[in-house]
Amino acid sequence: MILAPRRWWLRRSLRFRITLIATTITLGLLFGLALLAGRALGPLLVNSTDAELQTVLAAQGARVEAGTVPVAPDGVEVRVLDTAGGPVDGDPRPAFDAQDVRALKAGLPVSTESRGDVTTKARWLGSVVTAPDGSQRLVAVGAPMVGSRAAIANGSRWLLLVAIVGALVATLATWLGVRSALRPVGRMRRSVRALPPGGRLPLPESHDELRALAVDFNTLLARYEEVGKRLRRFTGDAAHELRSPVASIRVQAEVAVANPDADLANETLADILAEAERLSALLDGLLALARSDAGEVPPAEPVELVTEVRDAVSRLPSGSPPVRVSAVVPQAWALATHAEVELVLNNLLRNACRYAEAQIVVSVLASRSRVRVVVDDDGPGVPVQHRERVFDRFYRVSDDRARISGGTGLGLAMVAEAVRRRDGRITVGESLDGGARFQVSWHRHPG
Repeated sequence: MILAPRRWWLRRSLRFRITLIATTITLGLLFGLALLAGRALGPLLVNSTDAELQTVLAAQGARVEAGTVPVAPDGVEVRVLDTAGGPVDGDPRPAFDAQDVRALKAGLPVSTESRGDVTTKARWLGSVVTAPDGSQRLVAVGAPMVGSRAAIANGSRWLLLVAIVGALVATLATWLGVRSALRPVGRMRRSVRALPPGGRLPLPESHDELRALAVDFNTLLARYEEVGKRLRRFTGDAAHELRSPVASIRVQAEVAVANPDADLANETLADILAEAERLSALLDGLLALARSDAGEVPPAEPVELVTEVRDAVSRLPSGSPPVRVSAVVPQAWALATHAEVELVLNNLLRNACRYAEAQIVVSVLASRSRVRVVVDDDGPGVPVQHRERVFDRFYRVSDDRARISGGTGLGLAMVAEAVRRRDGRITVGESLDGGARFQVSWHRHPG
């Protein structure tokens, strides 16, 4: 079966992919440089020949101006011509046409070909000088370009060969370098496989990306273990909490079935209804916390706290202790949602009503950046040793976990979760009357 290129690529090892990419880039770069250098060989040879001819031309032109006979260096031909291109040095007429003569007099290089058994190319430079008798002479110097084509071809082949060898060397070096660089990763993989429960990866001595990876992985392990502990604790607490109302409902139902008395049946059904309502509230709390843990956070919106506090007070059941609302500002807008603020106020007020003896005071305060709601009661308060854990799920100050107060142990946990996911703060302390003081703060909306 032919795999798609992407699937085939992703199935290769990291070492193979890095090496292939490096080899391809190196080979392409070297081949490009070889082609450019091959194309530059011809002009380079011509320019070097012109430079040498220019030096010879200057020396021989000076001799003609001085009235001495030019001396041709090895491999260079020197001709003395009149301005029409005719020879004045006694040698045969050179193979210059009128255009070549004009170019030489202008100081431009000229290339010629002489055809015989072997075609020979030559490069010429010329300049016009004045002889001692006052006549104008054209001094031309030339050198044959023998073997230039073969030199260019051979040079191009050698450049391509060097490019191939360079690419192979780069491939080998990349392969070895990547293998050496990934060796600590292999050791880290083996360490991960051999980690015992609660173990951590050893940190490399070098302060590089691998050390940062090991640190982050250890942090992830710690977070995973903490989540596991919380999940096991939460599962155990939830099972314990659910077992009690379910068992109570079952026992009461069995009593009602065994005793068909109408009055007893009505009383038993009322108890079953109360337990069912408590069970329903417990399940609703568990569902809300599960949704929060899953990251289901609706967008924030401005919520007016003074109005929300008064509405929450009006929802309290009859017979609750009197509640006094103290608002320092006429309006205080918080960045949250209506449902979150309602959940926070309902739970804090009902919690205060459950323990207050005479009165409850709710204060709404505002600063430049935050708004606060403070709920004070005059009940027994929360002991100092329990204040850090009072917002944990299913945590109760009472050791016997009794249901005298009718709570599920999830109300304050839901309050803390609703506040913290908006980057708010919630604290518990002591009120002026010696009871509990719960303070909640949100970011302030300028509205």
